[in-house]
Parts: sequence; C-alpha cells; structure tokens
Amino acid sequence: MQFFGRLMSTFNNVTHLFSNPYRVKEVPLEDYETRKPLRWEDRITLYGSCSAHSWECLLVNPQDQIVAFRLFQVDNEATANQHFDLYVKMLRPFYESYRDPLPLETLQQLADCFRSHPSWSLAHVAVDVGLLESFRHNRILSCINSNDSDDGCTPLHLACLRGDLECLQELMEECHARSDIADKNGETVFHYAVRGSNSKIIELLGRKSADALDHLNVCGQSPLHLACQLGKEDAVASLLKVGAKCNILGMKGYPIHTAMKYSQKRCAETLLNKDVSQVQLVDQRHRATPLHWAKNAEMTRLLVDYGCEVNALSTTGDSALHIAVQRGRFDCTMVLLTHGAVTNTRGKDGNTPLHLAMKQDHLDMIKALIVFGADVDTPNDFGETPGLVAARTSKGANRKVLLELLRTIGAERCHPPSTASSLSSSSPTFPERTPCSRSASQTLEFREVIDFSSAFGSLIKTPNVVDYSTEKKRNQDRILSLDGGGIRGLVLIQLLIAIEKAAGRPLRELFDWIAGTSTGGILALSVVHGKPMDYMRCLYFRMKDQVFRGSRPYESEPLEDFLKKEFGEHTKMTDVKTPKLMLTATLCDRQPAELHLFRNYSPPESKLKSCHYKTTPLFQALTKPEDQLVWQAARSSGAAPTYFRPVGRFLDGGLLANNPTLDAMAEINEYNKSLIQKGQGHMVKKLGVVVSLGTGKAPRVSVSSVDVFRPTNPWELAKTVYGARELGKMVVDCCTDPDGAVVNRARAWCEMIQAHYFRFNPQLGSDVMLDEVSDTVLVNMLWETQIYIYEHWEEIQQLVEQLLIP
Repeated sequence: MQFFGRLMSTFNNVTHLFSNPYRVKEVPLEDYETRKPLRWEDRITLYGSCSAHSWECLLVNPQDQIVAFRLFQVDNEATANQHFDLYVKMLRPFYESYRDPLPLETLQQLADCFRSHPSWSLAHVAVDVGLLESFRHNRILSCINSNDSDDGCTPLHLACLRGDLECLQELMEECHARSDIADKNGETVFHYAVRGSNSKIIELLGRKSADALDHLNVCGQSPLHLACQLGKEDAVASLLKVGAKCNILGMKGYPIHTAMKYSQKRCAETLLNKDVSQVQLVDQRHRATPLHWAKNAEMTRLLVDYGCEVNALSTTGDSALHIAVQRGRFDCTMVLLTHGAVTNTRGKDGNTPLHLAMKQDHLDMIKALIVFGADVDTPNDFGETPGLVAARTSKGANRKVLLELLRTIGAERCHPPSTASSLSSSSPTFPERTPCSRSASQTLEFREVIDFSSAFGSLIKTPNVVDYSTEKKRNQDRILSLDGGGIRGLVLIQLLIAIEKAAGRPLRELFDWIAGTSTGGILALSVVHGKPMDYMRCLYFRMKDQVFRGSRPYESEPLEDFLKKEFGEHTKMTDVKTPKLMLTATLCDRQPAELHLFRNYSPPESKLKSCHYKTTPLFQALTKPEDQLVWQAARSSGAAPTYFRPVGRFLDGGLLANNPTLDAMAEINEYNKSLIQKGQGHMVKKLGVVVSLGTGKAPRVSVSSVDVFRPTNPWELAKTVYGARELGKMVVDCCTDPDGAVVNRARAWCEMIQAHYFRFNPQLGSDVMLDEVSDTVLVNMLWETQIYIYEHWEEIQQLVEQLLIP
C-alpha cells in the first residue's frame, strides 16, 4: 500500500508539473472549508495547501456558495503573493462593472493579459479583451489616454491595431479618447490602424480627426509610407480616401518610393491612380525617381506604363539603367532597354551601364547592352573603356567571353590600329588581318582586348557619310526580301539596323520593292511606314509577352490589337505608295492552296484577269489593294498554323513562301510585262540588287529513322511512332525551309539576269522557337547575329555600295 501511495504521489507531482498552473478552473468551495486563507481582498482569496507544496488563489462570487474560480495554483509562496497582488489590483474593476459573474473564458483572457502585459493600464486590458462595458468604470475611464506601457501606446492605439471597430467607436465617442498621442516610436493611431487588419478603422479615424494623418514616425514614415511598405493596398486606398497626402517626403523618399523599394505593385497602382504625377517625384538624398528604386521587371514596367521618364538622372548622373545593371537586375534591364533607355549615358565617374556590367561579370547583361547599341570603346573619367574594365577587374568570365569573341570572328589575327585618331574618322577602321596560329589567341593580353573593343565599337556606331545632294534617279530596281520566323524577326531587325547604319540613310530610300512573309511582312510594313528599326526591336521584346501567352493556339486579339495600334485600324495598303510592298499569304479555301500577295499597288494585268479578283461560283473575289486594311494583311500573312487561327480564307504565307525572294522576282517580272503591254515600257527598270534576309538557321541534328511501316510487335510500334513524328517534322521543315534550294535558285536567277544577289542569314547556336519569350535566349540570338554582322561586314559594305549606285 505504501508503494501505491508513493506511486500516486509521484504521478500527481508529474501531472502538476506539466499542467498549466495559471489555467482558470471552476472548483467546489467545500474543498476549501477546512483550509485557512492566508490573504484575502474583497472577493479574491489566497490559500496555502495542506501539504504546504502549493498555493491557490480563488475568485469567489457572493451569490454562489457552491463553486468558485481558481485563478492559479503555484508551488512557490513568493510567486503566489506576487500574482495575488496583481490580480487584486487589476481584476476588481472588471467584475465590479459586470452585473453577472465574469465567464470562465473571459477570466482566463484577463488573467493571461495581466501576466503578459504587466505595464498595461486597465483600459489597455479592457481593449485587448474586448470588455466594452468596463469602459464606464471610473478606474478604467481614468486611464483611457494612458501611454505608460512599455511601447508608449494608448488604448486607442491598441484598438486600432486589433481592428476592433466597435471598441474604437466606444473609445472615441463615449470616452473621448485622444487621437493625437504618439507612442515612443512616434507612431500615431493611423500607423497602428495600418498595421491592423481592418482598413475601415482608418476611415473612421479620418472622419473623427485627421490631425495625425500625415505624421512621420521616428523612422521618417507617414502612415501612407508604412502601408506601402507592408503591402496593404486596402489601407493605402483608405488613407487616400480620408485625405492622406502622397507628397509627404519621408526619410527615404515619398510613399511611391517605398512601394518601389518593397515591390508592392498594388500599392503603387493605387497611388498612381490617385495622382499619376508621382512617377516624377525624386527622393531627397539621391534625387532619384521611383524608377531608380524598382527592383523587378513587373514594377519597372508599371512605372514605364504610367509615363515615368526612362532616362531621368539622379544626383550622381545615374539613370535607372545604371542602377539596374549595377544591382544585377537583368529583368529590369531588359524592360528599360525595350522602352528606350539610352545605353551610353555617362553616370557616376563617367561610367556607362556597360562599364558597370563588366564589373559585375554579368554576361547576359553585357550582351544585352551591346546588342542594344552600347559602345564598347567609350572611356569613363579615368580613361577606362568597358573592355579595359573587364580585363582588369574580371575574375575570368568576362575576359573569357571577350577572348572567345575574338577567336569566333577571327580577330586573333588582328593587329591594333596604328593611331587612336583612326577610330574617329568618318568610316570605321579595322585591324588588318595577318596569319596567326590558333594558339596565339591564348597569349592575348589586355591591350589586344582593348583594341578589339575599340574596333567593334566603331563598327556599331559609325555610319558611312555619303553626299546625296547630287544623286540622280536610279536606273535599277532593288529588292528587299524578308523571311518569316516569328519572334526570330529580331534577327531581321538587327540586320536591317546594320544595313541602315552602314548606308547612312533610311531603309525605305534604299529599296524599290520590299517583300515579306509573316514576321518579315510586319517588318516590311514597318520599313514602308518609316518606323525606326531600333523602335521595332524594342517593340518586339514588349510584344512577345502580350502575344505569346497561355498555350497554342494563342488568342488572336493581342496580336490584332498590336497591329492596329502600330499601323492604324483604318489604314489601307495603298495609303503608302513607295516602296512597292508585297506580303505573302496562303489561300486555304481551295485545294491545292495558292499563294496570294497583299500589295500596295495595282496587281499586274495578268493577275487582275485571273479569277482571284473576280467572283466565281466557287470562290468570292479577293479584296483589292485600295480596299485592303494593312493590319488585316499583316495578320493574314502571319496566321501560322497551330500558333494562330486562320484569318478567313488565309493562312501564313510561310507555308508556300517562307523565303519570298523568288515570288517577289516573279511578281516584278509580271509587273514589268504589264507596263510594256500598256505602252509604259520606259518605266521598266533593270533588276539590279536583290537582298534576302533570314531569321537565323537552326543547327543541324541527326535523324535516326523516318521509316513508317505496319508494326508486328510493341518494339516496332515504338519505332513506327518515332519515325512518323520525325517524318512529319521533316515534311514541315522542307515546306517552310527558307534556305537550301530556294536560295540556290534565287542566286542562279540573279546571275542569269546579271543582278547582284546578297543573302544574309546567321547560323544560330540553338533552335530558337517561333514563340520564344525568354529574354536570355533572345539576347543570345541577337549576340550571335551581331557577331555574324562583324564577320560579314565587308559583304555588307559591298551591298551598300550597290544600293547607293545611281
């Protein structure tokens, strides 16, 4: 029996050890009749246990002689006395202000609050527990504006933080609590309301008193700053609704700067919808616009869409592009570049963004800046070019890229220019090439890197200077043919930029005929309408994310909206007469399908007499050029199967003429025959120059099998499926191949008629899809195109010479 007694005693002690000694519990009063109270005050009594190992505190209800509430049971007399004094001091006003006994749950909340926040006043506790009836007790009412707590907040602060609208109304309307008191951090009730969960609190405070609405705390934040930092767009909207000012300058700028710093898009949108001029506000320290503070592409794009100046400079002369590059924010950099950021702006210490990219060893950033026009030979205030910065400060990555670039384009056989002045001449001066072994590239030092950078930079930025004032009317026709290829049209743009800069005059003045398929057709229209290719390059990067969304086939509306915006919703093909334009499309309402050309001139007589422009029992007549809308023609030419839905009877012209060179030449031949038949032979001009531009060649890959047969076992079934897939892909590629035989035929035709033929189509390192959206992939594609341009620069110069012949 003694063993079992000790076991039960041990069990009770362990149970007591792991139980909560402060849990409020109902206990029968009869258990305490034989125990002598140690202390008592009004309804609160402290008992010691019979075994002298625990002390218990009871709250007795005079109207109930059966049960009481045990407030705590502890095993230390000093702790018991301390908590007894606390409960006597704090609990009495609450049970006195209630007619009925306090519920068990409420007592538990009060007891926990007393212990957790010993510095709080009775009014703080009443707010925290939500005992509105207690506010009328004199002791609680006397401390309604108390800020003696550890953090200096008042009960009204606490009500705002809790989001208790009913409690707030009671405090302000019945108890007349002050709303102009700040805590030890300088935060007002509006700051606390922002931190809370109920934005309606802000509106109630604003209606009652707006004195502290724009007050700055010790961190230099107004409530609006704080709401933007925490990303509470509802609080931002409520603050603006009650009159909070957007132009309150805090320690680190305006609220819009805070929204940018913490990438809170919805808060920024709410601010800008209230006052769009905030996009031009500058902070006090750096004089930087919100765009300087943007940390990701989404926030950067938001500000640009709201009209923020992309090239605004800070106190140090840095643009937002400088900051994005310096912080390694490639996504921000791409948004800025595609919205017109100037790549050669000199910032702090005269550094351009390319200088900063070289210091960061960020290869994709370097490539992006260069393909968007950054000069590689611009010196900073210390006379350092970006190439020198890379060679001197890089830990290896940038230096390797530059040396690899030298090896790729054959510059390992280059000598540096003899004098620095040669780089400032009217045309670019390039190193002379002399034989050199491949191993020599391994010994290239910093000086050779700098020399190459200078030469490459001169190529990019310096056009030939030609005097056109005495130019006569040309006696030869010049054709520009642009392949299809979806987003790979960026390759066409880069090639066109190089040709335009080498010629020193607009593209539309260099050609008499322009033909294009799909993306090439869009760019052909751009050339005819005088749109700069730099602008189109930016536009393509922006457009891809809007058009190629979701899964294939893509929605047609984004592409159509883009075309309408760029070329006009009601613009007709014949609104621009020169140069003559041809856009290919495939008539798919008949079998076999036929090639159709959208023109900005009257078709040759042979075409007009055909059934295409006449209604027949089977087919409706085609729309004549003077009635054909430009955006519809572009949309029809680019209706690639599985990518976009057909446009009426039209599919993508790439199905029959992905490289439209031969079709353009055939059209010109028909057009000239028509002129001769009408007695206008004097208007016929010799075909002198044919320029064909591609969208990049994908690398060749091996194909193991294209055999399709009837399988007799599961293994053969797998081989048949694989062969059918590869065969299908090969058929499509053969039908749409813009190189190979079609190029050979065009070159042979030109040789027969003694016309100069130029074909430019860079070899790409990877197969870039027509709907590729990755900026990194596309930048690398343009980088490869830029290297291709350098490799074929002599051929480009020969082309320009032919284009400029009278």
